Amino acid sequence: MTRADAAPQAAGPRTVPPWMIMALACACQFMVILDSSIVNLALPAIRDELGFTPTGLAWVVNGYLLTFAGFMLLGGRAADLFGPRRMLVAGLLVFSVSSLVGGLAAAPQVLVAARVAQGVGAAMMAPATLAVINTSFTEPNARAKVFGAWSAAGGVGGMTGAIAGGAITTGLSWRWVFLINVPIGAALIVVAMMALTGARAARRESLDLAGAVTGTAGLAALIYGLMQSADHGWTSAPVVGPVAAALVLLVVFTVVEARLAGRPMMPLRLFRLRGVAVGNGMLLLFGAIPIAIWYFTSLFLQNVLGHSALQAGLGQTPAAVTFLVVARWAAPLLPRTGVRPLVLAGSACLLAGFGWLAQAHAGSGYLTGVLGPTLLVATGIGLTFPTLMAAATADVAGGDAGIVGGLANTASQVGGSVGLAVLATVAGIEASSQAGGSSSPAALAAGYDLVFLVAAGLGLAIAVVSLLLPRHRRD
Repeated sequence: MTRADAAPQAAGPRTVPPWMIMALACACQFMVILDSSIVNLALPAIRDELGFTPTGLAWVVNGYLLTFAGFMLLGGRAADLFGPRRMLVAGLLVFSVSSLVGGLAAAPQVLVAARVAQGVGAAMMAPATLAVINTSFTEPNARAKVFGAWSAAGGVGGMTGAIAGGAITTGLSWRWVFLINVPIGAALIVVAMMALTGARAARRESLDLAGAVTGTAGLAALIYGLMQSADHGWTSAPVVGPVAAALVLLVVFTVVEARLAGRPMMPLRLFRLRGVAVGNGMLLLFGAIPIAIWYFTSLFLQNVLGHSALQAGLGQTPAAVTFLVVARWAAPLLPRTGVRPLVLAGSACLLAGFGWLAQAHAGSGYLTGVLGPTLLVATGIGLTFPTLMAAATADVAGGDAGIVGGLANTASQVGGSVGLAVLATVAGIEASSQAGGSSSPAALAAGYDLVFLVAAGLGLAIAVVSLLLPRHRRD
């Protein structure tokens, strides 16, 4: 087999090698996920230099996540209407410029505004990369390999962000957490202009303005309300008000898309495709799984076993590497096995791994209490995540590739936001109910263990929902 044969094959005549398109999509996904985590360890330095209040400091993180999740559907539809190449370049430009502004910020308000703009740029980039994959790689084996690489790139971004944020802040300055995006973004803009010259042209259709406003506002209000639950409680006005408004807006959005819009932003006919409907349902459930393994395992390592933040990050590295290897290895199997066997195998790993992790306590050792089960969970994530993304975006016409990619990303992000809010509440309630107080290592361990049991239940639920998928047909 020649080197050219081994690379994923892009559809249609091109003047650039397919690996360049794959590398571009992976690099963009890496940046999007990196910036959702890299800033966390830089927050104390940012607070001290810019004089953030505790409430304001949270918006350095929340501002990015809010607009990233809220604008994803709009970004996906824009990729269909204006072309994935144009939207990817525009997203990279917005992301890079806002990173420059954030890195040079001299006031808290400027940094928060820059993070909000970064989220918008990420919401333009993420669905555009999926549209590029779906329209450039139409052969099943090639598409599966690219999905595996794309998923692995996101994993590398999350792992790098968890470790590099502290290292950059300590060795250079917190400002380089943002400034590092500028040269990378500029280089990717050049690559996108070169590699996507043959990408599908824009469609001459107007944007569904009513759907764009109600859908984006509804998702943003939902995420905002969920973000308030940790500080104010589920029955408080800061939570109930935005969530109620979100539900009203999303109902209006559905009516607009079903009855009023001539060319809807989110065509409901797409949900007649079983892969789209079931795949997005599974992604919604799956969204909490990465939160459980990366966020709460990190808290367990630090708050229960007494590790430093750097030690916790290094302690999670074997699981992150396992995810990358499994995702790349499993992706080529998808065209041969179909979605269901890989999801069932991955769900079994999630169920067993989280069940094992839920037995950890304050006296557990790292090797048997954390490393073993997290490797098993990482294997499950590597089997399921790229498979679910492929299922949720398969069998869709090129003209809908952007919105379907936006929908898949939105389902995963909303699932993660809901999951974080619910799991944090579960952990807090369980820890408070334990003898010794909610801050003792034993009480915290009990709270985290309940989180891991809930995550195991989500793995089982994903397996059950996957049975709704059609059986794989061999060509």
